[in-house]
Amino acid sequence: MYIQRNNNPLRKTVGDCVIRSISTVTGLSWNEVFTSLMVEGYTLKDMPNSNYVWGELLRKWGFERRIIPNTCPRCYTVREFCRDHPEGRFILATGTHAVAVIDGDYIDTWDSGDQVPVYYWEPKEVIDAV
Repeated sequence: MYIQRNNNPLRKTVGDCVIRSISTVTGLSWNEVFTSLMVEGYTLKDMPNSNYVWGELLRKWGFERRIIPNTCPRCYTVREFCRDHPEGRFILATGTHAVAVIDGDYIDTWDSGDQVPVYYWEPKEVIDAV
């Protein structure tokens, strides 16, 4: 099920999907995630929303990256991932977008259910936030 949510304090919707999805899944504020990504980006000398930077931050926070099997590279959607994962917290990466998933619901500023995830991040331990 799609849930519309925008954690951006000014309700902006472009360019911050990584921040919004991490904020949604971790329960941290948009500002806290943005600041953490800025520091990580500064440390790694790369942009805060680059896959390398936000991936390194999630690793430090105890997330593991998992690849979506390549059995049907253009037909397995965010919506289907949610159907197959009715429990847990995930951040899906489509290559151009990041989407939060909590207990089978995808949470975004727009209905991204038809997007095709390439990989996802899952916390090693249960997150008590949100």
